[in-house]
Amino acid sequence: MGLVLSDPRLPAIKLAWPELAARADKEGWPAARFLAALVEHEIVERGRRRIERHLDEARLPPGKTLATFDFTATPMVSKAQAMALAARDAWLEKGANLLLFGGPGGGKTHLAAAIGLALVENGWRVLFTRTTDLVQKLQAARRDLALESAVAKLDKYHLLILDDLAYASKDQAETSVLFELISARYERRSLLITANQPFADWGRIFPDQAMTLAAVDRLVHHATIFEMNVDSYRRRSAFERVRGPGRPPGRATLKSST
Repeated sequence: MGLVLSDPRLPAIKLAWPELAARADKEGWPAARFLAALVEHEIVERGRRRIERHLDEARLPPGKTLATFDFTATPMVSKAQAMALAARDAWLEKGANLLLFGGPGGGKTHLAAAIGLALVENGWRVLFTRTTDLVQKLQAARRDLALESAVAKLDKYHLLILDDLAYASKDQAETSVLFELISARYERRSLLITANQPFADWGRIFPDQAMTLAAVDRLVHHATIFEMNVDSYRRRSAFERVRGPGRPPGRATLKSST
């Protein structure tokens, strides 16, 4: 047993087996039950560690959960539909998209991050990023003749959350890498996009009309769209917010189960 437990691929069993062995002796477990308990513990711990890794890489903003999202302030968003998107995997399996539109402060980022968090906890890989940050990285990759590789590396994420597609740009290089990303993920991997402007104003994002139409066509082909045109959530909550002691975390973390 000692040789087996020294295997770094079985860390949970190594830590748990003395306690489980003592319990098995005390309660008279048969060997099969003892071994099954060890294996089950290892599987559970592997799942927990995997979720922790995926949550760390997701870079989700902290404190954004479905439980803390104010659905009463956004009556046009169905709570049942949002919960279903967070719990079911059919849309991710077919590479469908989720698009959130509305003015600043309407809760788009909160809802996007909350759905992303729920999906990570359900075993999916998610990456949250500001659109401008990702576009800059893809531009740098293009200059290094590595754009195709950079886009391919994003395939490991079942859902890519592009927050704030509000910036206006006339730079063809910027908009073309964004379009290439949308095209590469089309019907393969899902996108969740938040944007202040409706599609009618996307000419300010994709200055080329043909590119605008092609981008919109790919995004909406298999998509759920939430219109969130409400008063600023941040402005409302500013009057109610009470800042707790200590420095808040920089990104979402798992809550303790104890």
